[in-house]
Amino acid sequence: MLSPLEEALLAVMMIVIMLGMGASLTFKDFRIAMRHPQAVLVGFASQYMFMPFIAFSLARLLQLTPEQTVGLVLMGCMPGGTTSNIFAYFSKSLLSLSIMMTVCSTLAAIVMVPLLMEFYTAGIDDTFRIPPDEIIALLFVLLIPTLIGMWSRKKNANFGAVTELVGGVIGVLVIAFLMATWAPRNWELLFTTGWDVYLAVILLGVVGFLFGYIFARVVRLGPQKARTVSLETGIQNGPLGALIVIMVFSGETQQLILLMPVLYSFFIIITSSLATLYYRRRTRIEELARDQAKIEPAKA
Repeated sequence: MLSPLEEALLAVMMIVIMLGMGASLTFKDFRIAMRHPQAVLVGFASQYMFMPFIAFSLARLLQLTPEQTVGLVLMGCMPGGTTSNIFAYFSKSLLSLSIMMTVCSTLAAIVMVPLLMEFYTAGIDDTFRIPPDEIIALLFVLLIPTLIGMWSRKKNANFGAVTELVGGVIGVLVIAFLMATWAPRNWELLFTTGWDVYLAVILLGVVGFLFGYIFARVVRLGPQKARTVSLETGIQNGPLGALIVIMVFSGETQQLILLMPVLYSFFIIITSSLATLYYRRRTRIEELARDQAKIEPAKA
């Protein structure tokens, strides 16, 4: 499904993205985030409570095969990706909160992902299950670039800022390249894949957006914070999920499981763009309302 070059690019992209994520942070950011712990905790709960359950429920409801179930649940268990930070920025949500939630979920992934995968894939043939120790090993390796990025930012703020920018740009370019080369080569697979698979990967993101927003509003977070939590909940780290599948499986099993992270990564760009346009419009309306509220007392 992916050529050796594409697999190598995917691995390099993940390292560069993690490096850029680390370079976007300082230890001071963590102290600032703790001043608003409720938003971070709500995002964390949405990420690791709702998304795995949503993925598992969709797999059962649509009666997916064991391979498809493992692939979908894996995506539900993934931490947030840097893609969510990009959409948070364009939607005029709280970028700093989005970045902090991404980092927190990524750091916690080394514990949460193996536990959740073990729980939600219990009863599935061991041939298709992902050994927890292999997930831990890969996530631990990917944390190293993040820590290096944070260290570089602390030592040299300019170098850290450049690394952050380069990491984001390379990530976007590699994803665009992979999609441009993968889709034409696998068009037959795309046409023969059942509607239930497409529905599952699309709904995983869309339902995640809805649950994240509703949950945030129920616990009385403001609309802007709720939109940030919504995007962070629905947008999972698709490339990381694909990389885990590539590192663990081979042959036909790899292709069957890999289909879910690949399709999810493709469709989440579309659904996230639509959500971003809507959220950006809502932010503008709220800003205009606040400006109008300030003008009216002044006139009086």
